[in-house]
Amino acid sequence: MISDTNETAYGQFHETANNKLSANERQVSLLIIGLLIFMNFTGLNITIMEPDGALYAGIAKYMVQHHDYWNLFADGHDWLDKPHFPFWMMCLSYQVFGFTTAAYKLPAILFLLAGAAYTYLFARRLYDEQVARWAVCILLTAEHIVISNNDVRAEPYLTGLIIGGVYHLYRSQRSIFNYDVLLGALLTAFAIMTKGIFALVPIGGAIAGHLVFTKQWKQLLHFRWLIAAILIAVFITPELYALYQQFDLHPEKVVFGKTGVSGIRFFFWDSQFGRFANTGPIKGSGDPTFFFHTALWAFLPWSVMLYAAVVVFFKNRWQAVEYYCISGALLTFALFSLSRFQLPHYLNIVFPFFAILTAQYVLGMKAVKFFRITQYTIMIIIAVAILGLGVLYQPILNYYALFCMLLGLLLFLLLPRWLGNGTLVLVFFRTCAASLVLNIFLNLVLYPDMIRYQSGSTIARHVNRYFPGVPVDFWKGQSYSLEFYLHTPLQRYDSAGLRQAVAGGPVLLVMNPPEADTLQRQGYNCQLVREFVQFYVTKLDLEFVNNKTRGRAVGRRWLVLVMAGGQNGGLP
Repeated sequence: MISDTNETAYGQFHETANNKLSANERQVSLLIIGLLIFMNFTGLNITIMEPDGALYAGIAKYMVQHHDYWNLFADGHDWLDKPHFPFWMMCLSYQVFGFTTAAYKLPAILFLLAGAAYTYLFARRLYDEQVARWAVCILLTAEHIVISNNDVRAEPYLTGLIIGGVYHLYRSQRSIFNYDVLLGALLTAFAIMTKGIFALVPIGGAIAGHLVFTKQWKQLLHFRWLIAAILIAVFITPELYALYQQFDLHPEKVVFGKTGVSGIRFFFWDSQFGRFANTGPIKGSGDPTFFFHTALWAFLPWSVMLYAAVVVFFKNRWQAVEYYCISGALLTFALFSLSRFQLPHYLNIVFPFFAILTAQYVLGMKAVKFFRITQYTIMIIIAVAILGLGVLYQPILNYYALFCMLLGLLLFLLLPRWLGNGTLVLVFFRTCAASLVLNIFLNLVLYPDMIRYQSGSTIARHVNRYFPGVPVDFWKGQSYSLEFYLHTPLQRYDSAGLRQAVAGGPVLLVMNPPEADTLQRQGYNCQLVREFVQFYVTKLDLEFVNNKTRGRAVGRRWLVLVMAGGQNGGLP
């Protein structure tokens, strides 16, 4: 039996131990967040991947080169698909840093990190500071977030803008009009000018969903939302002007194979509702279960905890602290699932909501054994994946990557010294450390090796070095990475144009091998400069990943010097 004196000492001992653990947990979480920010920057200089990333990079490059920030062009034609906001951010970065890989990716990563900051602020307001820190850790380790910071498209911008818009509109409920209404409307408008009118779904769904669940009918119909709507309409006018002057003023332009295409109609309807109903010019084939199984890998290493968090939330829904996250996330998730046009990176925009839901669930869970077994299983899978990819793919290693990975492993081993053995906190941060090692391996070892098989960028660098100033065309084909990385403008010859160009001197053509024989038969003199291997890295398959079968998976592209008939040279 413990005496009163001993009981007091016992309580003080455990209170001191808990305070120490709490202080250590905060310090470790800040260290982990710093390392995760570094990890998300490790892909900054990896060559831009085809097709989408290199396409967007080239569009913004053309805008800067021609000092035309209102019109979007690709393949030498008017381009109508995505709105302008990300391209304006790329142009600004190009103006500062030049036409480099890092300049293309930097603004997107900064918007994603702004999204992490907003995730922290929102979670801290809704729950507490610890939930906020853990939500940031979860967001920055979610696998598709890291992939999207490497293979940059519109999603990193949208992820930051949507959670930022929700946070400020949530804060705006303090009064009729304040700076939060203005900022919320501005970020919402930027999101619309990034992806289209459907960006309103997660933002409006989060705010309206919470007010409906909590029966705040007066707040739902408050005058501030009319003010916000008017401000959003005003803020998107640059996008409407750009579309109107490029397309609506020129019905003679051929877009999607027809004339009379309205850019404004496409922005408000065909781009969004057209894809949803599969009636627009860009079509897909939807699967209602697509995002359910996509989230299993896209939100790793937290996907199991996310599904558990959602189940527990609905089980205890009337005791929930807030409904913003579940409303914004699941309404968007349901809409995407019903859509006929589906891609994995669409989910990224609701990952901040997922991260907050998961963090509050993990910190409040009582079944620590379930968490420990699940996360250690995932950590084992991560370790096996790294080793398996290393053995199967056989990438070229570098000392910098090995050093960073060893630091991550050292952190994994040292965590028990700071956080104790067997605790929920230890399992959580070990999961973060495992994700850190995995993504450093991907960003500093695997992707830099794989990108050697993207022929467009490797051909461009070869031409820049050995044939500066020589005209280059991709004959009977297209490569967006070739166009972006080439220092001289990419030519676009037709048969008559090629004949005229060759009459003035040799030209370089990038082509598939059969095309060279065709040109030879037409009387041209073709000299093979170099053969390059080709594979779309964004479309990985097992045949390519396996070093023994890779030769069958890759294609071939030739860089050919084409001269008028009768000149010395010729294909072997």
